[in-house]
Amino acid sequence: MRDTRESRLLLVLLIAIAFALITVDIRGGEDSPVDGARQAAATVFGPIENGVSAAVDPVGNAVSAIRDSGERHDRLAELERENAALKAELGSDDRNRSRLKQLDKMLKVAGEGQYGIKGAEVIAIGAAQGFSWTVTIDAGANDGLQRDMTVLNGDGLVGRVTTVGPNTATVLLANDPDFTVGTRMEGNDELGFASGQGDGPLRVELLNGKAQIKKGDRLVTFGSQADRPFVPGVPVGVVSRVDPSGGDLTRTLYVTPYVSFTKLDIVGVVVEAPKKDPRDTVLPAKPKPTPTPTVTVTVTPSAQAPLDGQYQEQ
Repeated sequence: MRDTRESRLLLVLLIAIAFALITVDIRGGEDSPVDGARQAAATVFGPIENGVSAAVDPVGNAVSAIRDSGERHDRLAELERENAALKAELGSDDRNRSRLKQLDKMLKVAGEGQYGIKGAEVIAIGAAQGFSWTVTIDAGANDGLQRDMTVLNGDGLVGRVTTVGPNTATVLLANDPDFTVGTRMEGNDELGFASGQGDGPLRVELLNGKAQIKKGDRLVTFGSQADRPFVPGVPVGVVSRVDPSGGDLTRTLYVTPYVSFTKLDIVGVVVEAPKKDPRDTVLPAKPKPTPTPTVTVTVTPSAQAPLDGQYQEQ
């Protein structure tokens, strides 16, 4: 349509009529004279509106889904963070329970041996000190530690203090090849010297080459003069192998240590020796042997079988 003077007048007239109808409809309320026309229009255009709505709703739903998905993603991420935090807390609780158990065992050992100990935590392994089997603990001279003090945990002998700083100390572990400790056999009191072999068992040279030793026998520390570097009675380990004596002056044993040197955490440094040798009282209780089940078989003689002292005539 061309933009002429007539077309502009027609547009103005239609607009005026539309406003007039709107005014009449508003003032008429429910009795509006155009209500019938509005219903007719609704009848005609309603299906079209529904079709358009049906066409538009999937798009709206998709937008809503994306928005909800984002919210769900945020919630999922939040839940994952909460779950990770709970797992970390649970792991921390597990570790704390493990450490409390270690501490309880160590205090029990200290109580049975009457050792005065200073608790410490292993904070580093010995890479910084070379190739020796050593660890660093978070206690030092300020805590009363001195060189050549015995170190133990809830399982037994850990090692001895070699270097002391103000707040830390270095411990030479009992499995180090340069480590040597005097030992005493449980029960028969045979004396010897145990040396570390790294990952292997401790090697013990008994002073008595004819000593009667068997697998499963146990050893404790013999103790040093003035209780330095070793106090007596600390569990060392269990005999795992005995070499034949061969007439030698000494006898060689191989001992599995009680302490796992790769799993050290809580340890105790003996700062006060016991007033008397605890002997074998600190050793753990021996495991009870598993009873072997026995089977009793009852045999009932047959009616045709002859009784004792009787025979059948042929």
